[in-house]
Amino acid sequence: MNIEEQVATLMQGAEYGDEQLKAAMQKELKERLELAQKEKRPLKVYAGFDPRTTDLHVGHTIPMGKLRQFQDMGHDVTFVIGTYTSLIGDPSDQDKLRAQLSPGEVEENARSYAEQAWRVLDKDKTTVKYNAEWLSKLTFEDLIKLSSNFTIQQFLTRDNFRKRWDNGDPIYLHETFYAIMQAYDAYELNADVQVGGSDQLFNIVTAGRKLMTALGEKPNIGITLGILPGTDGVIRMSKSLGNHIPLNSDAKDMYGKVMSVPDIAMPDYLRLVSRWPSSKVEGMIADTESGKLHPRDAKMEIAKRITALFYSEEEAEEAQTAFVDQFQKGNVPDEMASYKLKKGDLLVDVLVASEMLSSKGEARRMIKQNGVRLDGETLTDPNMELTEGVLQAGKRRFVRLEKKR
Repeated sequence: MNIEEQVATLMQGAEYGDEQLKAAMQKELKERLELAQKEKRPLKVYAGFDPRTTDLHVGHTIPMGKLRQFQDMGHDVTFVIGTYTSLIGDPSDQDKLRAQLSPGEVEENARSYAEQAWRVLDKDKTTVKYNAEWLSKLTFEDLIKLSSNFTIQQFLTRDNFRKRWDNGDPIYLHETFYAIMQAYDAYELNADVQVGGSDQLFNIVTAGRKLMTALGEKPNIGITLGILPGTDGVIRMSKSLGNHIPLNSDAKDMYGKVMSVPDIAMPDYLRLVSRWPSSKVEGMIADTESGKLHPRDAKMEIAKRITALFYSEEEAEEAQTAFVDQFQKGNVPDEMASYKLKKGDLLVDVLVASEMLSSKGEARRMIKQNGVRLDGETLTDPNMELTEGVLQAGKRRFVRLEKKR
């Protein structure tokens, strides 16, 4: 890739909530890549991960995937395990106080976290560091000097703190230390680039760059990535919500769960998980939106790609074959009634008009119960427009949808 292509791919999926800030980070990334090329050195890139759980899902790996893209382009990657920041817990995505972990819990989780990280990163090209190595050595005097670069007002501009303040909920002083600790990580590593989720925008772009500048270093470039929706296609992926795609399962499970994600979320999965170059990602999205590429075919390609990234090409191929056999071929009769689609036909209407179900109420209930599929793919939106394929309601009702000629 030339530098323009590198920038487009590395900024893929980045979100800042402000187009001017995004443009500034993109411009700085291009300039830093050009400087590194001139100096014949790789960029120093890192992301920090707090081992607060041992069960990782695909959503946890989004920053790791970005690190892997940097690795594949020849840059130096450091995987920081937050053995010290975990003692507080990042408040960025919380509207309440996080429970504090003990050093023993952090150490146990860290081992499992690192092992699962090698499903994404090239172990031989990754430097692993634990931020207790430097954070534990800071004195109270150091903390005073570091914290003097920030105001209470800056912390209260953060949505999660502001919400708690407005609700009269407590905000504990130690929670404000987290951003300072993460900013010091960037300074200690003298990083060119720091990667994280968009919920860490304050920690990475505001605190990190401000502290590095105050301590006499060139500020790192923040790449803050969008948050991956879960299998419901809407809410942030979370084990507690049951909409997650676990890593420690198997290839067939991962493939099937990606296929269950609504079409509307596929651009997020392409940009955040696939690790394909920007040109391919945006091309697939454009082809799907124009009708050149069928959404089902696009989703199968995405599901296979994601499964191969975490398992292998062979296992992904087997998972796809099993899915097709089970959901697209299995139990589907050779002969069935047909229904010619009209422009604007909605799912709930077609289920009644084709006489598969007796009423719109029954149709909505079956959709809500995940009992309606098109070519094996579960449909969740009663008001979605349909394309041709085999529509299934329950176990035994089938209609072949055809376009009106």
